[in-house]
Amino acid sequence: MNLEKFKELGLSESILKELQKKGFEEPTEIQSKIIPILLSDNVDIIGQAQTGTGKTAAFGIPIIEQLDKSTKNTQALILVPTRELAIQVSEELNSFKGKKKLQILPVYGGQSITDQIRRLQNGVDIVVGTPGRILDHMRRKSISLGETKYVVLDEADEMLNMGFIDEVETILKGTNPQRRTMLFSATMPSSIMGIAKKHMKDYKLIATKSIQLTAELTDQIYFEVNDADRFEALSRIIDMEADFYGLIFCRTKVAVDELANRLIDRGYDAEGIHGDLSQYQRERTLEKFKKKRSNILVATDVAARGIDVMNLSHVINYSLPQEPEAYVHRIGRTGRAGKKGIAITFISPSEYRKLMFIQKIAKTTIRKEKLPRVADIVNIKKLRIQSEIERILDEKTHTGYLKAAKDMLKDGNPEEILAAIIKYSFDREFDETRYREIGDVSVDRKGTTRLFVSLGKKDGMMPRKLVKMINNETNIPAGRINDVKILESFSFLTVSFEDAELILKSFNSGKGKKQAVVQKANDSKEPEKDNKRRRRK
Repeated sequence: MNLEKFKELGLSESILKELQKKGFEEPTEIQSKIIPILLSDNVDIIGQAQTGTGKTAAFGIPIIEQLDKSTKNTQALILVPTRELAIQVSEELNSFKGKKKLQILPVYGGQSITDQIRRLQNGVDIVVGTPGRILDHMRRKSISLGETKYVVLDEADEMLNMGFIDEVETILKGTNPQRRTMLFSATMPSSIMGIAKKHMKDYKLIATKSIQLTAELTDQIYFEVNDADRFEALSRIIDMEADFYGLIFCRTKVAVDELANRLIDRGYDAEGIHGDLSQYQRERTLEKFKKKRSNILVATDVAARGIDVMNLSHVINYSLPQEPEAYVHRIGRTGRAGKKGIAITFISPSEYRKLMFIQKIAKTTIRKEKLPRVADIVNIKKLRIQSEIERILDEKTHTGYLKAAKDMLKDGNPEEILAAIIKYSFDREFDETRYREIGDVSVDRKGTTRLFVSLGKKDGMMPRKLVKMINNETNIPAGRINDVKILESFSFLTVSFEDAELILKSFNSGKGKKQAVVQKANDSKEPEKDNKRRRRK
């Protein structure tokens, strides 16, 4: 695998080996622009980049390259808005470090603070954390940031939208003043630039082109299935499509091999591709798929990097991706060349909340559908065959078989003879027993979630007014909106997962002029004290 463009950025051989293992081929725009600056210049950086642009690698790889083991104190601090992002960023950084003995720890609310303190006391090189929990550790003196070399504010606009500007400023004041600071944000409101001017030295502003999901060309659907029924569900989806030409994603190499073999055993033209294949095998498999000698390619995210195949009818998430970025990259492979594509995701009952998180971060809409029934699939196959016969009659390509047809019809009933020919030719296609029953699933939507609303007392907001505003927009009854808390600049409320999905979709759809921004609240804390302090100023 050619990593020449990564090598040109100034990366070490050890990092290049890890990139090769992960299947990286070419740096993204943000990586090409930021990695050389971080490796050579001593300036701070503001990066304007969306989720899915590869920014974690852009700041993470240079940090890993330059850290040493000279101290037990934290050398790099990465602030993120949510616990999910803390976990994802720390996992990705761990995948880059290779044999380098760096300790990387995610720190967030809802996790045992005692365990976190113990880990921090043993020495952690890179801490990835939410502002509320990092501030808790600073107050307890369980984290030392006096020797911190790097501070990264990731998804800065999200942190500020959640009301964490005071926490972020307090944390920055408590870190090494000689540190290098990196700020990444999809948007650049004045509050972001205010932090930059106040807490950053000489800085460079690096902007990238926006990644857009091809929403108008990609129909995004999810199906709720039990794990044991995923293969059956996949078979139904493939059989419903006349010209299925799709990429199917699994999480692991073992899962790719297993699924590809099951598809082949069922009679499909399928191939698998993952990191253990040799370059020759990889090229041969891709060439076969591009020329449509196989119409199904099963792949891991790593192996699919760099695959550029046009005119896919489907991208199927057989396994839910670990992070929103992966979802964006996966489904971006369909709906190309001006043709409509379908992105399908299978989720088990326990994965509903994770799918909703991906939907929120990817700023998209994924709708629920029911799997096709066996009778519907068989009927579609019959109609397809009937249409094909009509085409043959129109094109007169059957005339060479007229004598054989007359011989068959000489001594029998035409309808019975035709039925026998259909049975002989299509018995397996029309056999409903080929399909197993798929069990009903019960997805937990009864749990509750906390929502942040960007209106507070200064906007004239009161509990009854906020509830009425949401009711007017979504028709959710007032009795289902609970624990409303109105603070100075923003508010919080609690609703069910299902109602939260409806509220987020309604307020963040971009259609019409909405009165407020509504987002999932950060799990670690509600900054009530900071609001009181702000009111006293």
